[in-house]
Amino acid sequence: MRIGNPGEERPAVAVGEDKYVDVFNLTPDFNEKFFGSDGIERIAAEVEKRIAAGQVLEIAGQRIGAPFARPHQIICIGLNYRDHAEETGAQVPPEPIIFTKSPNTLIGPNDTVLIPRKSQKTDWEVELGVVVSKRARYVESPEAAKGFIAGYVLVNDVSEREFQLERQGQWSKGKSSETFNPAGPWLATKDEITDPSNLGMTLSLNGELKQNSSTKQMVFTPEFLIYYLSQFMVLEPGDLINTGTPPGVGMGHKPELYLKAGDVMRLTIEGLGVAEQKVSNAG
Repeated sequence: MRIGNPGEERPAVAVGEDKYVDVFNLTPDFNEKFFGSDGIERIAAEVEKRIAAGQVLEIAGQRIGAPFARPHQIICIGLNYRDHAEETGAQVPPEPIIFTKSPNTLIGPNDTVLIPRKSQKTDWEVELGVVVSKRARYVESPEAAKGFIAGYVLVNDVSEREFQLERQGQWSKGKSSETFNPAGPWLATKDEITDPSNLGMTLSLNGELKQNSSTKQMVFTPEFLIYYLSQFMVLEPGDLINTGTPPGVGMGHKPELYLKAGDVMRLTIEGLGVAEQKVSNAG
């Protein structure tokens, strides 16, 4: 976890759902340097000692930031759920559909999501995020790619559909507005998630369930995606991969349904906590 005001977050390790251990004196942040130097393994023993000694703090009343610092890149995978492809009327892709999202879209799990100026079609997407643990280039196989996973995180791949689909060019245009990538509350290390391809996931809008599926609907698994991406680009420690969304997005409703100021989104993925984002208009 990272706890504190924007730009002032301190690295921490969650203890249950309401407490944490501050680890600022063990690492200044959960960033590229941390992940690339086996940081998770390096601090684990000391964290256990602090928990045993009762050196835990209350989360209540504090802002939770994204659980890692701004990554080198955010890579997204489109149409990676069979049931979502059916919802949009698209074919299940034979290879992953890849697009990028600006890294400065990253915000905390409970921060406000801003509807861009002149937007009429801002949408939601609950997704499983995967964080890369070490530099990955030409990974030999999906099995080998498991060694390049630091952990998993709950994300909302917020999207503006007019910008994405009606304004020409790449999908990145509709994915990179400010606040469009809430993440957290925590990063679960890979040993904590037994089967990332069998996690229940939901998104509710104003208390009404909109997305209710499982990562078992994924076409391409997290380890396959790391293997595949590494054939085309170099992944750096701390990079984030958003692995796609199940059906129930606003664009798939009939009639279409999009976010408006005052809305509240609540997201869950098994083992990855709960996030809740209010919606406001960009100033």
